[in-house]
Amino acid sequence: MAYFAPYIDESGYHMPTYTDIRDYYIAQARTIFGADIYLEIDSQDYQWISVVANAVYDAFLAEQAAYNSRSPATAIGVPLDTLIKLNGIKRLKAVASTCYVTITGTTGTTITGGIIADASDNPWSLNSPIIIGSSGTVTAYATCQVPGPITADPGELSKIVTPTFGWTSVTNTDPATVGADQESDAQLRSRQTISTAQPSRTVMEGIKGAIAAVSGVGRFVVYENETNVDDENGLPGHSITAVVEGGADADIGEAIARKKGPGCYTNGDVSVSVTDQQGVASTIRFYRPAEVPIVVVVNVKQLPGYTTDTTDLIKSAVADFISSLSIGDDLLISSLWGAAVMANPVPTKPYFSVLGITAARHGNSQGTADIVIDFNEVTLGDVANITVNVT
Repeated sequence: MAYFAPYIDESGYHMPTYTDIRDYYIAQARTIFGADIYLEIDSQDYQWISVVANAVYDAFLAEQAAYNSRSPATAIGVPLDTLIKLNGIKRLKAVASTCYVTITGTTGTTITGGIIADASDNPWSLNSPIIIGSSGTVTAYATCQVPGPITADPGELSKIVTPTFGWTSVTNTDPATVGADQESDAQLRSRQTISTAQPSRTVMEGIKGAIAAVSGVGRFVVYENETNVDDENGLPGHSITAVVEGGADADIGEAIARKKGPGCYTNGDVSVSVTDQQGVASTIRFYRPAEVPIVVVVNVKQLPGYTTDTTDLIKSAVADFISSLSIGDDLLISSLWGAAVMANPVPTKPYFSVLGITAARHGNSQGTADIVIDFNEVTLGDVANITVNVT
């Protein structure tokens, strides 16, 4: 194509290519200095023309970037971050991986500022303080100090970086909840499109949708108390209470702040300061679910085909079911029977029959009564807490 001055029309911004600009300068040089001027690639005059053409082309590219920065569909980087504020959203930051770990040691030992490491020597910070219970173990929450999708398979969080007297070992029975890199331009554009195309029908739906969109969030529940008095869960009047598993505190607080109604109290023991576009700071509160380890005893009668592998299958099936319940769900003993029975490899030809099941919160006496779970608790299943008695 021949050189042309940059212009904007109904189809967008148009500019010449570097080659067009270079050839334009070469043609002008021949007009000025004569057609016989030597302007091959090895000449100094050609090299000077190339330098000037490249500088002009760079200027045109900057103009193109400025034009594209007017729309979320074409903006990149900081301009895109600025535009999406009009939709009440912002780029998601990198999220650190998290994992529940089991600390073993001397009863009563207090661990403050504990740090462990995975198989790749990535450091993970433990919640603090941690006090080892009467059983010699305690469950702790570990957060990777390196943001991003850092993985940790069962047993890989086993290195103690900050030794403490009375702390003997650490491990994870479940894989880590993998974090995420900072949201890319493409991902942010996609979320911006959704934010404008699918507005929520109610405030509660908006809050739930915003929390669900936070990177790293797993299970969550949002309660609303519209009355003037505390409800049956003890939640204050005219409040919303979110209980959220996973995700970064700041991102969850921002999500709730964007969608909650004015004057509505947010209830919880985690506090996040959120600043709006006018620079006004407010405190957003929510809960993290408290894990309730469940101890189960399953009594079975072995039938033809029963092996030690069958015992492991029963333990895994029961533990997985317990860990699959939603936040605030009570554990029904009858449901554990169904979970255990499903461990039969061939339902039409069972390897065992269930004779009885008892369960309890860790540390409590076994029983057959349903286990009541508070609004901000969630059951935790662990094969180490499942006993299978075979007769």
